[in-house]
Amino acid sequence: MSDDQTRPVPADDSRVRIGGVVIDANDLDLLAGFWSALLGRPVTRREPEWVSLGPDLALQLVPERRTVKNRIHLDLVADDLDRASARAARLGASPVGPLHEDLWQVWQDPEGNEFCLCRS
Repeated sequence: MSDDQTRPVPADDSRVRIGGVVIDANDLDLLAGFWSALLGRPVTRREPEWVSLGPDLALQLVPERRTVKNRIHLDLVADDLDRASARAARLGASPVGPLHEDLWQVWQDPEGNEFCLCRS
């Protein structure tokens, strides 16, 4: 990494920040229901091709299916990992592999989008 990449960027009008995370979906109702129930977030905006779950998480309708591993994913921290895992499974998620270091596990939502459930 070059020195330019590790130096703090001065705050100015050109600052860029994360406004939210968007998950691609083939079935908006299915994934909105899953993520809303898993995270305890209500649907705050609904359009034909877009669902918002609060100010920083949304789902966007896309025509193509996920075919390869996600290049970015959510790390979800649970107060009780066993209960969160059981709830995720009841809602239609599935674990991708074993629990790692007794701390985190990779899961897939009902459409295959990967996320991690982590101990707090």
